[in-house]
This record gives sequence, C-alpha cells and structure tokens, in this order.
Amino acid sequence: MADSIALSAGRKNKKKLWIVFCLTTGYMLAETVGGLLTRSLALLADAGHMFTDAAALGLALFAIHFAERPATAEKTYGYLRTEILAALLNALALLLISFYILDEAWRRFQNPPAVMSTPMLIVASIGLMVNFAGMRMLSSAAGESLNAKGAYLEVLSDTLGSIGVIVASLVMLTTGWYLADPIIGAGIGLFIVPRTWSVLTDAVHILMEGVPERLDVKKIDSALRQIAGVRAVHDLHVWTLTSGLDSMSAHVQVEESADNDSVLSELQKLLKTEFQIEHTTLQLEKGKSEPEGLSI
Repeated sequence: MADSIALSAGRKNKKKLWIVFCLTTGYMLAETVGGLLTRSLALLADAGHMFTDAAALGLALFAIHFAERPATAEKTYGYLRTEILAALLNALALLLISFYILDEAWRRFQNPPAVMSTPMLIVASIGLMVNFAGMRMLSSAAGESLNAKGAYLEVLSDTLGSIGVIVASLVMLTTGWYLADPIIGAGIGLFIVPRTWSVLTDAVHILMEGVPERLDVKKIDSALRQIAGVRAVHDLHVWTLTSGLDSMSAHVQVEESADNDSVLSELQKLLKTEFQIEHTTLQLEKGKSEPEGLSI
C-alpha cells in the first residue's frame, strides 16, 4: 500500500510551495489595489494573471495534501496520482493563459491603448523581486517533482511577465511607443508555450502508465536475466506512481534448483542499486517453458 512507499518528491517540497503561494497571493492583492488606485487596466489584467497562478499553486498544495491521505482497500496506492492530475490541470491552465496573452497582444497590435507607464514600472519592479524569490525557491524542486515543475513554470511566467512589463513601461515612458506592450506580451506567451507543453505531455505519459523517461525496459530485462538462477523474464512493466516514485512488476522464471529467496533478494538488490526502483512486485516461477522474447 501507499503508506509503505517513501515520500513523493512533491510532498518533500510542500513547504517551499506554501511560501511561494503566500508571496504570490500577497503580491496579487497589492497589484489589484495598485491597479484600482491608478486606474491601470494593465495592472488589473496582470493581477488577474497572478490570481490564476495563485490558484494553480493552491491547487498544487491541495493535491499534495490530498495525496497524503492513507491508502484504502479501494485505493491501494492512496491518492498519489492527485499530484499528477494537478500538474496536468496547471499545464492546461497555463496554456490557456498563454493563448489569451497572444490573443490580447493581437488585439493591441491593431489598437494599442495608452497605458499609465510609471505605476506599471513601480509595481512590476516589486513583482520582479517577489517572483524571482519564488522562482529560486522552486528551481531545485522542479527537477524532482512534476507538480513542482508546473508550479515553477507558473512563477517563471510571472517573472517573465514582470520583466516584460518593466521593459515595456520604460519604452513607453521614453518614447511613447505603446506597441511595446503587445510585442513583449506576445514574446512571453511564445516563450511559455513549449515549456508548458512539456509538463502536459509528461503528465499524460504518467497517467497512461508509460515507462519513465530515465529507464529502458530492455536494459532492465537484460540485467535481470544476468542474475544467477534466472532463465527468463516476461510480463515486465515499469511505470511511475507520482514524481519520484517508480514501480515495476515482472514474472521471472527460475531454474528448478535455484533458491527462490536468494534469487528474489538479488533481483531486488539489482533493481534498487542499478535502476533506483524500490517498489517492485516480482513473481518467481518454476517448471515452465521459457517464454519467447520480451513481453511487456
């Protein structure tokens, strides 16, 4: 059951996500007040973007909390996959945001509105510091957890947004060229789309129980066959439960004279040391004809 499995990578980074969530939410509220006081539509629009990101971070935290619920007789792995579902939803939300940015940029190309550049510059500068702090906190976690990676991309989009707003406001302050706003906005949208697509495809791959990218099933099959007493391996499956937790199951045909306990111990040791797979289900079989080829 899931309660016997090590902590997932997402849960290990829960504290970092909480801090970034508080920073993002706090800045979103400040930006909303600033937009209302200055009557700046750009600031209010960016506050809406920040609200979406704060909601995405909240969803990620909710998913991690939900995944900590114990396993049951109906859900023997517990709710570990909730983190992957959250990463999927975050990616979809960020794609929608990116498409909205591109659409809005196109509208502004046709009719660029006058923008209050000075308030934009001040608020965006504060936002850059907040977002940069959050991005640094999540940078290491993004390499361990798909859920954290999705949250990291949310903060990255905010950081790029702040930089874009600063550059656009400086251009508009010095030249009065209001097309700078949609040009930089479109650039941010185009930058985010491929990275978000990567999270989306990774999440779908996990939900489809695909083989983890870091592992090669044929190499695992070959390594298992090298263990003394092993005749053949079939019905070999490798999949990811959630970020940082891979599982494997296989049927292993052993020699009639082989000691099952000894072979099983060697197999588990190999999988742990060579492939970093600790959660395994291995069925040892004797007295059967050797299967042909690799069956997965």
